[in-house]
Amino acid sequence: MGIQLSHGRSHLVHGAATLKASITSVDVAGKRVLVREDLNVPMAGGTIADDSRVRAAAPTLAHLARRGARVIVMSHLGRPKDREPELSLKPIVPDLARRVGRDVRFAEDCVGEPATSAVDTLQSGQLLLLENVRYHKEDEANDAGFARRLAALGDLFVNDAFAASHRAHASVVGVAAYLPAFAGELMEAELRALRQALDNPRRPMVALVGGAKVSTKVGVLRNLLQKVDSLLIGGAMANTFFKARGWPTGSGLVEDTALKEAKEVAAEAGDKLVLPVDVVCARKMEAGEALRIMEADKVEPGWMALDIGPRSISLFNQRVRGAGTVIWNGPVGVAEIKDFGDGTKAVGEAIAASGAYTLVGGGDTVAAIESLGLAGRFSHVSTGGGATLEYLEGKELPGIAILKEA
Repeated sequence: MGIQLSHGRSHLVHGAATLKASITSVDVAGKRVLVREDLNVPMAGGTIADDSRVRAAAPTLAHLARRGARVIVMSHLGRPKDREPELSLKPIVPDLARRVGRDVRFAEDCVGEPATSAVDTLQSGQLLLLENVRYHKEDEANDAGFARRLAALGDLFVNDAFAASHRAHASVVGVAAYLPAFAGELMEAELRALRQALDNPRRPMVALVGGAKVSTKVGVLRNLLQKVDSLLIGGAMANTFFKARGWPTGSGLVEDTALKEAKEVAAEAGDKLVLPVDVVCARKMEAGEALRIMEADKVEPGWMALDIGPRSISLFNQRVRGAGTVIWNGPVGVAEIKDFGDGTKAVGEAIAASGAYTLVGGGDTVAAIESLGLAGRFSHVSTGGGATLEYLEGKELPGIAILKEA
């Protein structure tokens, strides 16, 4: 079956280097469109605890249904070892239907007779959710036979699961060997935002990187250093930079195996690197502990740095205030405990109010902005955790590489 490109404005989406073709440019009426979404939502007692991933997926699905596609949705949920009932996608159906504004059918499996018979009865404009692809271990193995069975359900493939695109799984990458592969609207939005922030930034460009470990983000730090005017470091990973300078870190979390990398990054960064100058310390990482503000180079024995201090907040906010582009990945303190969330809230407020193009990524950062009441105030909040990090690191994501070029 040939692919008809619709007339009107061209729909192009940037990948890491090349332009990717968007599903919005394809005539989908009557076609079986197999869509990989990321509906890996947190569940509590059989109900969805946070449906932000369902909300993010809904526009692509609604758009395809409106244009008369027969929409077949694939996703994973959790890391099943077998067919655990608590990892079924079935409880997601009512919420997905509400968000898309249409009925959603459910197939008890993603391949075989339950899937094929459900697809065969699907009419134009209708939606079907397939059962968890990870109920089959062949998905994560990117098994060619399994990918072919999934692909047999569709005429076109849409990857809209940016958050899963750093994984070379059958449902993300394998099906593209058998079907023309296009970017969905969420994928387009992610790639556009990343490209705008990284490849075409308004200057000055500032990156704020927090979190616990230098080792998991050293590639990101090195790649960002080639692009940014200032690199601000917060969170427990700042301790590793402190120790690399020979400063005492008390009983704070230090990644001793990453000291050499921290030294190298600091040397490469020169005066681009901005570390905290004071820190909020406690004896334990618990709410209700006595707090003390200490100089970053004078943390006393038995105390641990758990947030950035007021002078550091001023320093970071000063850099953020004049920025044209801000990339933020990782809280600057233990933001999930209110006592150590002031730094993240204050710097987050400054980023939101900066007037810069603001890109926020990473699960912990997204959770922090939700809990601190900062949601909805940034140019783009990425749905991808590991995928966003790998993109920021300059790596090519397999789920993007397989998409048709425009």
